[in-house]
Amino acid sequence: MPPIPRPISRLCVFCGASNGAHEDYPHAARQLGAEMARRRITLIYGGGRAGLMGAVADACLEEGGQVVGVITRLLQNRELEHKGVTSLHVVETMHERKMMMANLADAFIALPGGLGTLDEMFEILAWAQLGIHSKPVGLLNTRGYYDSLMAFLDHVEVESFLRLNLRATIVNSADPQRIIDALAAVEPRRDAPRPG
Repeated sequence: MPPIPRPISRLCVFCGASNGAHEDYPHAARQLGAEMARRRITLIYGGGRAGLMGAVADACLEEGGQVVGVITRLLQNRELEHKGVTSLHVVETMHERKMMMANLADAFIALPGGLGTLDEMFEILAWAQLGIHSKPVGLLNTRGYYDSLMAFLDHVEVESFLRLNLRATIVNSADPQRIIDALAAVEPRRDAPRPG
């Protein structure tokens, strides 16, 4: 029997304030944002207006979607926030920002990005391994951006530094439309905490 899709009404997207070196990156971010709006999935993200953050938020808003930003006061003071989002939460620290985004979301997708994106994604994966949450995590693997990272995680698993079959639960797709379906199809781990 195939797994029953879990409802995803709020999706946290980790991404950076850069467009990257190729136009495929913002294009995929815009496709994801538009698809979320069409499915009436609220975008939870870092609240910025530049780079892939701006691309995914703008596309979601243009299609009539809901966008919730979470930004630190420091970044807001640098005038980096997106002023057109549905709602914007301003917090004091990066840790508060990550915690609020995690609490608001039903699932997570990391777009191609730099150190901040990797930090957010790895913290969410670490929380999953610790049993803090059972929400699905995916990588939007545009242009094979995450191929080397997935190979590294395979190595980490072989060397017995990953527990609870965590590697197998990470959704990896280059398709902005199909990744949402793949996240919804992830079965919660039996050892994971119950929601509520």
